[in-house]
Amino acid sequence: MAERKRYSIHREILDEVAVNERAEKSDSKMSLREKVKEAMRCSAPRVKSCVLSSVPVLSWLPQYPIKKNALGDLISGISVGIMHLPQGMAYALLASVPPIFGLYSSLYPILIYFIFGTSRHISIGTYAVISVMIGGVTERLAPDSNFMMLDNVTNSSIVDTVLRDAERVRVAAAVTFMSGLFQILLGLVHFGFVVTYLSEPLVRGYTTGAAFQVMVSQLKYIFGISPHRYSGPFSLIYTVLEVCHLIPKTNIGTLVVSIIAIIGLMLAKELNVYLNKKIPVPIPVELIGIVVGTIISWQVNLEQKYGVAIVGTIPSGIQAPVLPAFSLFGEVIGDAFALSVVGYGLLISLGRIYAQKYGYKVDSNQELIALGLSNSIGGIFQCFAISCSMSRTMVQESSGGKTQVAGALSAVVIFFITMWIGSLFENLPKSVLAAIIYVNLHGIMKQFLDIPALWKSNKVDMVVWVATFFLTLLFNPDLGLASSIVFSMLTVIFRTQLPKYSLLGQLPDTDIYRPLEDYNQVRQVPGIFIFRSSATIYFANAEMYQDALGKKCGIDIPKFLSAKKKLEAKRKRKESKNAKKDKKAAKKKTADMKGEPEREQQKDIAIIEMDSEPNPSLPRAIILDLSPVNFLDTVGVKTLRNIRKDYGEIGVEVVFAGCQTGVVDNLDSGGFFNDKVTKSCLFSTVHDAVLYYQSARTQSHDKVFAMTHL
Repeated sequence: MAERKRYSIHREILDEVAVNERAEKSDSKMSLREKVKEAMRCSAPRVKSCVLSSVPVLSWLPQYPIKKNALGDLISGISVGIMHLPQGMAYALLASVPPIFGLYSSLYPILIYFIFGTSRHISIGTYAVISVMIGGVTERLAPDSNFMMLDNVTNSSIVDTVLRDAERVRVAAAVTFMSGLFQILLGLVHFGFVVTYLSEPLVRGYTTGAAFQVMVSQLKYIFGISPHRYSGPFSLIYTVLEVCHLIPKTNIGTLVVSIIAIIGLMLAKELNVYLNKKIPVPIPVELIGIVVGTIISWQVNLEQKYGVAIVGTIPSGIQAPVLPAFSLFGEVIGDAFALSVVGYGLLISLGRIYAQKYGYKVDSNQELIALGLSNSIGGIFQCFAISCSMSRTMVQESSGGKTQVAGALSAVVIFFITMWIGSLFENLPKSVLAAIIYVNLHGIMKQFLDIPALWKSNKVDMVVWVATFFLTLLFNPDLGLASSIVFSMLTVIFRTQLPKYSLLGQLPDTDIYRPLEDYNQVRQVPGIFIFRSSATIYFANAEMYQDALGKKCGIDIPKFLSAKKKLEAKRKRKESKNAKKDKKAAKKKTADMKGEPEREQQKDIAIIEMDSEPNPSLPRAIILDLSPVNFLDTVGVKTLRNIRKDYGEIGVEVVFAGCQTGVVDNLDSGGFFNDKVTKSCLFSTVHDAVLYYQSARTQSHDKVFAMTHL
């Protein structure tokens, strides 16, 4: 071990008053009017900066290095575009809309994000969790029961799928448009920090729970059954119970296709992992899967012979823009807000990972605006809400993608597919799309490994993960997210209500102070208690702070005050008794001396009353280390005032150390300081306070007063 350098610092002991004088603290603050004036100030450089930050493509596209990035972006764009085809169609099933609208959702939003986004590597488009949330809204507002019609051939009720799908598209477009508006508004008011309330354990537990929701929703396509769609809390349980009840009615042909597709896709995925470093571009296993599935279905005629459900009609071309149904906004406002928060949380989390990896910055507020524009404009073109996909992002990065040019090229690939190729997949079995969804969720299932890791590192985070997972399972993605955020916030509140309270000791010959119970070599400073809480002081824990101080110091304030009052009462009774005796004695003496000549002059009798000795069981001073405290509310200020007053009454002085500027301002505005209590009770560091009391001399002040007796 290298020899440590020794040093010594000589300076005077500094309290808050001395620090303010030396540092020349400034009291000037910018007024609201000046702040508004500064914000509204306009200049050419400022306008240019505003335009470039609002439309980031203008800042980086003119400087795009074609030789360096063009080939990688081209290969990456084609690869990701090919992935968009099966995933877009599959996730459209989750959203309960026709597959072609999954392709639309992989086209328009990507082009919008290309213009306004700041992340270079993430792949925007359909995502399973967002799609299943959309599906919950569309099936709630447009259930099959609303579109029943009489079949003249079989004389039985059937679902009018054309009208049902049209209404579900309207619902999906409306909730998508509104979620985009929420995101734009949050971005404009710089509310990008809202995602900080979505901690990593919460997001990972939520996506894992939502993945189970996705898997359960696809069981009907895996088994070829038609369970009733449930919504609201505990709908997952009801759905699983009904699926179990309908398993005897499984379509064997559909189940066989599902099993073969899942096994084939999983084996191909493992082959991709094995060949990852040997080939520059991953094998498009999902594209191969839907091509093979379509060909087999077409040749064998799976729909007619075995009753296997297929995708059906896929119209060519693109849809004209249509304004969303404003009448639906009132019914989807809650779902839209949940979608806006979840979609943004997933996007910014993944965006920051790649930004940190490649050394650039992602603007959280601009990302909100970019995603909001993608969703709101996409809603006009009848898309459903989008976010970013981990699997596509990994392919986009690993295949050489350096910028969002790769994303724009993937949108071009989807454009060609929707215009001329989409109709070729009309015979694709829906069970193959369900198999693609199941295989893509394989990576999310690995997040269960977070539980043992969090158990070792932070048990509270593990509780948040597990609670979020079960809340999402029980209450569905929308209510599950809200309840998970509330639970996560409660853990923070509980941790501030149950902080660690410590008495600090000094490491010999240093200015370092550490908890006595945690270190063997630290020593308590004689006659001084140094108390610290690991949390701030506010209304929820102020009373506990005061109680913990008494317990740690071993001082029962009520007991000492009660004893002091009894002694005071006893002293007063004794003084009163002595005064009566003196009065009687004086009267008697006056009677005896009556008539006698005055032989003596009046004499002043000096009586000296000594202060009682300080209680040896009490410390000379208590130093409250407030360095962990970042704010004080009115209850916190009142608590500190009461602590100083109560301990002062029993002869123990209480001072504060390590106060942040904001805490000093809170004390000042809360009326803590007055003529008797000044800022000299605030010390810059704990060591300053300790040295102050160690250097102070103990002096006993005698009270002398004279009483004249005649």
